Amino acid sequence: MNRMKAIVKQSAKSNDFDLMEVPIPEISENEMLVRVKAIGVGIHDGYFLPRDVHYPYPIGIEAAGIIEKTGRNVTDYREGDQIAFVSSMQIKGGTWAEYAVVADDSLIIPIPEGMSFEAAAAVPVAGNTVLKALNALQLKPNESLFIAGASGAIGTFAIQIAAAHGCIVAGSASKRNHDYMRSLGAKKTVDYHDSDWTQQIKQWKPDGVDAAMAIQPNTGSDSMAVLKEGGRIVAVSGDQLTPYNNIAIKPFPYQADVRDELRGLMNQIASNDIKLFIEHKYPFVKGLEALQKTGTRRARGKLVITMS
Repeated sequence: MNRMKAIVKQSAKSNDFDLMEVPIPEISENEMLVRVKAIGVGIHDGYFLPRDVHYPYPIGIEAAGIIEKTGRNVTDYREGDQIAFVSSMQIKGGTWAEYAVVADDSLIIPIPEGMSFEAAAAVPVAGNTVLKALNALQLKPNESLFIAGASGAIGTFAIQIAAAHGCIVAGSASKRNHDYMRSLGAKKTVDYHDSDWTQQIKQWKPDGVDAAMAIQPNTGSDSMAVLKEGGRIVAVSGDQLTPYNNIAIKPFPYQADVRDELRGLMNQIASNDIKLFIEHKYPFVKGLEALQKTGTRRARGKLVITMS
């Protein structure tokens, strides 16, 4: 067998996706071939493509599976290892396929004993992102943190990690997600649909919060409005911000190495010390529905595609 099923982008046209058969990619001496068991769904999956992309191109950047084959220079992993991983901008294709090529210097996390492939696939991108964002903010116990867009995969981890660190957390999301955020440890919740949500935060913390994390696009400026003088913010969203009121705009630390912390997070999830919420599991044949759902940016927790 030298072909596999994959969800691909067929051309440079927008939304030109389909499920089809493509060749199983060959690996080089520094790569591994992974049999994909579950796929984490993210907003970037449909358009994180290599510059010299060849169509049809299997989309996706994170998954979990079993190593099927290793290149001769791969020494840290072996056939049969169960891993979760991020493989972004890989010219040989992404993760929305029965098999994926993973370079040995990619973000790879061994799956802890007892953790399902579905759970493992939901962690790498969101976990890596939130750990880097929190690294940028350098939160201290008893500081207050506002999270804009706190009910998704990144926010789910951010609330819990910050609360466990002794921080006082507030978050914004639609009303239906407020009980969910409080169950994770948020002390204050606001509905971003309310025109006065920034005033609600200021009533809760009259001097402003110590730090903010803007996850959803176009939330950075409003998040700055709830910061105290000298507060700090990191824009996971990529929003371009203009400093004022002595606010420190922390650049997102793309190059920070948080692999050890990410392994720790995986172990905490496996032991149920950190909650992982998967809103919906899609069978692979309905993967395009998952892509449409994540595009709405209204998922609670994480969406996952399962190959079984």
